[in-house]
Amino acid sequence: MIGFAGDLIYPGDGRYDAARRVWNGAIDRYPALIARARCSCDVAAAVRFARAEGLPVSVRGGGHSAAGLAVADDALMLDLSAMKAITVDPAARVAVAAPGVLWRELDAATQAHGLATTGGVVGSTGVAGLTLGGGIGWLDRAAGLACDNLIGAEVVTADGQVRRASATEDDGLFWALRGGGGNFGVVTSFRFRLHPVTGGYGGLLGWGFDRAADVLRAYAEFGEQAPDWLALYAGLATAPPAPFIPEHLRRQRLAVLLPVCFAARDDAERAVARLRALLPPPAVDAVGPMSYQQVQRLSDATSLPGMHHYYTAEWLTGLDRQTVDALVSAFAAAPSPNSMIVLKRMGGAAARVPADATAFWYRRAAHNLDIHAQWAPVGDPAPQVAWAHAARAAARRASAGGGYVNFVGADEGADRVRAAYGGNYDRLAAVKAAYDPGNFFQLNHNIAPKAPKAPEAPEAPEAAAPPAAQTRQRCGPPGAGS
Repeated sequence: MIGFAGDLIYPGDGRYDAARRVWNGAIDRYPALIARARCSCDVAAAVRFARAEGLPVSVRGGGHSAAGLAVADDALMLDLSAMKAITVDPAARVAVAAPGVLWRELDAATQAHGLATTGGVVGSTGVAGLTLGGGIGWLDRAAGLACDNLIGAEVVTADGQVRRASATEDDGLFWALRGGGGNFGVVTSFRFRLHPVTGGYGGLLGWGFDRAADVLRAYAEFGEQAPDWLALYAGLATAPPAPFIPEHLRRQRLAVLLPVCFAARDDAERAVARLRALLPPPAVDAVGPMSYQQVQRLSDATSLPGMHHYYTAEWLTGLDRQTVDALVSAFAAAPSPNSMIVLKRMGGAAARVPADATAFWYRRAAHNLDIHAQWAPVGDPAPQVAWAHAARAAARRASAGGGYVNFVGADEGADRVRAAYGGNYDRLAAVKAAYDPGNFFQLNHNIAPKAPKAPEAPEAPEAAAPPAAQTRQRCGPPGAGS
């Protein structure tokens, strides 16, 4: 592979089986070749090679894609997991991260300076995939989505060129990267805006499953008036055998609330007290002050590596009594004790960004509904997947029209993928036509390039041809000198 200085791993190599594995144990695929890149020059070389050889390309960042999009049979797997460079400029409040960085790694680097940006709620999630799909997290109500805090990127496009994208360079491409998924190229460097955050106040409140409907109604009522600095999740899940869970509730179904406040301690305590007042005293009470990194680890125990996973999702306009009852009934029918239903209150800063300002469309959705089927690596997955779809369908009456692209299943079809991009789909298809007219990057939640208009049509093209990229002469850590 001309110009590639990373590692090439072929079938039969002793490293192959470990290298093809991803976080989701249900994904068992066999790429034709794994190219483990070390820099943007390697990425560009791999893209040019794959084009010349007619190989499809899957892209692995953190390897956490719930749909398993990082790896495909008989494809070139472009593995970015070794690209780990992070730089933080505390004075400018900017961080630059390479595409193999995980959120727990970026959090550690930024927290050394008392700073943070909106990131994934599971530490092993990759920075790249989450950001490109929009990026919800604990800070999105206070500071916007992860993609709202992306202020620049370096991208290898389908022609093998290295480009810069920002509000002042390739701004059409930059628009599409913020919520359009992996459709437009391989991002080799992410530049993020940072915010002063050192900790929060909150944690987990849990009730027996007989209170599940009451808990979800309290979540919905309280969430409507919650200030921007309060993040709120609700969940239906099985209690782990953790020390903070009373013994009689371990491995029992629970309804939980997870409030986290990024505010002064007195304000936070008053807010959580108002939430508590809507319900009887909780059976599990693990609320208190915590560091930001502790906040970011609150969900880690619920997302177990090696397990088999299937996600699907829906944006909801509201949460009425019928929808609450339907979700409680759906969870009661879950075939695996490890599965869960999670609701996240949206709004705040993320909702104040116009829907067409970035590729992320669902700014006005009230809630994100996440259906997470999770089961031990034995038995037939079909009942688990069927349950996930049935649980999502239970909330259909409250649907905003699509689901969070990072949680859409790979088997859900083109209509569901189109709906995930909402009213921005046609513009995204035009950008796709400009930067990847042959749909080279298609092993993703794919956006098909918009067909060109007939020659006699008077309208101007919707997306101009991409400007020529400036060839970079060096090959160093992504973002170095940015």
